Amino acid sequence: MAETAPVVTLDHVTVAYGRSRALQDVTTTFASGAVGLLGPNGAGKSTMIKALLGFIVPEQGRMGILGLDVAVSSLEIRARVGYMPESDAHIPGMNAVSFVAYCGELAGLPRVDAMQRAHEVLFYVGLGEARYRNVETYSTGMKQRIKLAQALVHDPDLLFLDEPTNGMDPKGRDEMLELVRDLAYHKGVNLVLSSHVLPDVEYACDEVVVMDKGRIAIAGPIAALKQPRGRTYELRVKTPTADLEPFFERLRAAGLECHATDEDVVRVFVPGEGGARDVFALAAAAHVQVRHLRASVPTLEDVFARAVGEE
Repeated sequence: MAETAPVVTLDHVTVAYGRSRALQDVTTTFASGAVGLLGPNGAGKSTMIKALLGFIVPEQGRMGILGLDVAVSSLEIRARVGYMPESDAHIPGMNAVSFVAYCGELAGLPRVDAMQRAHEVLFYVGLGEARYRNVETYSTGMKQRIKLAQALVHDPDLLFLDEPTNGMDPKGRDEMLELVRDLAYHKGVNLVLSSHVLPDVEYACDEVVVMDKGRIAIAGPIAALKQPRGRTYELRVKTPTADLEPFFERLRAAGLECHATDEDVVRVFVPGEGGARDVFALAAAAHVQVRHLRASVPTLEDVFARAVGEE
């Protein structure tokens, strides 16, 4: 079976705001399906999306979407792409169905078709009962849903979702992520989910591109990135002085990676084949008592920490 061509490509792309480089010589691809664009706030995720949509012109590099050159075919690309921006973008005084239909017309749909699609997508995102209300009366969660609806109204081949769960309560967040999964896995829509929230990306996406400080830190299938050569353990110890940091420094010096969690537990990644034996040997040498040790299922958080935490 032939490998599917990427839906997005960036080739040595640099974007600068004055002296600050938001993207620094970025080369990467986004596969078809659901791909997460992950990174802390300020990593360059929104800048990348805006550059791909033609809102920002890079000072160097080439970009492609769905086989089209962004610099040459930006209007054709916009007709095939849906964009859910991070910030609110509704028009005060318009009700939801009029607003979404208007967005459909802007994307090239005839007026009658745009109105029909507006009703359909508003029901799909859970706003069917509220579609005649003015958008400015909507809650934060409802405004997020209408941003998704306007991105979907013209039946795009590719969606850019910029922080789609921002400001939503836990129930609304879960429902939004279910919609994202449904679009990718059942509706056949390619999408790029930009987020700084690791669980959102891990739940909704198969692949990830991790950004840090305007560069690509790591990229690939999430399942493969979560299975490096080595094992991850949850560790709780007791030291003679009650100061844990010297022991963790000893672990790091031996090539193990340590990341504290919210609880009194540290996640330790042991590279190679040694596994728990290495941890016990280092603890014994430091006269440290291991109170708790168990193998842990690798998470995207481990991948992110390894990618972004390395200097």
